[in-house]
Amino acid sequence: MFVIDINLKGSPVSLSVQRKTEEDAKALYQEVLSAMQSGSPVTIELSCEQQVGKRFGALVSEISAVQMAEKSGTGAASGRPPGFFTPVTESV
Repeated sequence: MFVIDINLKGSPVSLSVQRKTEEDAKALYQEVLSAMQSGSPVTIELSCEQQVGKRFGALVSEISAVQMAEKSGTGAASGRPPGFFTPVTESV
């Protein structure tokens, strides 16, 4: 299973959808990138293959980042939280 995460400007939460095959995930990733680069279409609607019925739409101009990753279990099991950012602990 492959996860495509989308970050929106000004929002700390990422939106995600899943694809069963790497080819489908890469195609969706490229579709989002192309929309971001062209500025058209104005909105993009995505659906999830894992959770049937999960759909969301976003203004392309509000997308700040897109990420594709292979899902290899839960975020807690792999030791890293889901999403774009991993907190860094710093000792002083």
